Amino acid sequence: MTRTIFCQYEKREAEGLDFIPWPGELGKRIHANIGKPAWAAWLAHQTMLINENRLSPRDPQHRAFLEEQMEKFLFGGDAEQPAGYVPPADQG
Repeated sequence: MTRTIFCQYEKREAEGLDFIPWPGELGKRIHANIGKPAWAAWLAHQTMLINENRLSPRDPQHRAFLEEQMEKFLFGGDAEQPAGYVPPADQG
């Protein structure tokens, strides 16, 4: 049976995550308040940040940066964009 939550990112009811996706209190907060579509949006954004900024998930400083950006993206709405980034809809 699926779990429904009020997604703080999308500001609507959404299907909840099946598992806690990150360790610690932040992971519990994400599990309780972020839906699957919002988590998928974060994963796409995270991939872009890793690729454009040439980050390594093994580097503790890079992981800390990604965690900070994840919290901003999911809960604050002001996550960083790579330098020179143009959103796909604006490229025309």
